[in-house]
Amino acid sequence: MKIAIITGASSGMGQEFVRQLDKKCLGLDEFWLVARRVEPMKELEGFIKAKLRYFPMDLTTDNYGILTNALEKEKPQVRMLVNCAGYGKTGPFLEIEESDNVGMIQLNCMALTKVTYKVLPYITKNSYIINLASAAAYLPQPNFAVYAATKSYVLSFSRALNREVRSKGIWVSAVCPGPVNTPFFQIAEETGSPFALKKWFMAKKEKVVAQAIKDTFSKKEISTYGISMKGLHALGKLAPQGIILDIYAKILRGVK
Repeated sequence: MKIAIITGASSGMGQEFVRQLDKKCLGLDEFWLVARRVEPMKELEGFIKAKLRYFPMDLTTDNYGILTNALEKEKPQVRMLVNCAGYGKTGPFLEIEESDNVGMIQLNCMALTKVTYKVLPYITKNSYIINLASAAAYLPQPNFAVYAATKSYVLSFSRALNREVRSKGIWVSAVCPGPVNTPFFQIAEETGSPFALKKWFMAKKEKVVAQAIKDTFSKKEISTYGISMKGLHALGKLAPQGIILDIYAKILRGVK
């Protein structure tokens, strides 16, 4: 049985990956969808050719038993793992609840690592792992401090893991989009906005996912959608981070 496993499949980028991967003729028998809520995942029914199986899990608290038991029992060929589960909160560090700051680390870093650890033994040759990072991974971001740090972890982990497993015919890509028009920002901006001008750079999830899949199948380590975000990546390599952070802080003060 050939499957794809997608976390964060109840909305946004996760669901879009299901829609687009289903059209790629990968010969998938099933999508195993992981999220806390089942009902939103069921909205995909009738639009997907492959069978959908649901794994209702809170990746920050569950012991992953329903997923690991299914893997051990059925021993599927995992052709694609997409780690989409994650969230962010914006605002000054001390103005964000401790549970939210710690929760970002638990979901964006620890859960992604744990899912990868559980699934990787079942990923077969000529298969792929996609980890959803962010353009925030390229630079530290005041008022987005913990989120940006978690995505730096995802980027670093993905690049290192790719070098470990590609000799086995497995390829890992980190997707590093800028702002994407999904429910993400409805949650993120409950505690403030790090930079109002980001709305000028808002991308459509359909285009970001299409680029991510194309880059992944081209065996690229990093997928960055849009000229502005590619420019940010280049800037992070060329300019001293201290200067960029000082400019960013001044912009934030000006926004206030």
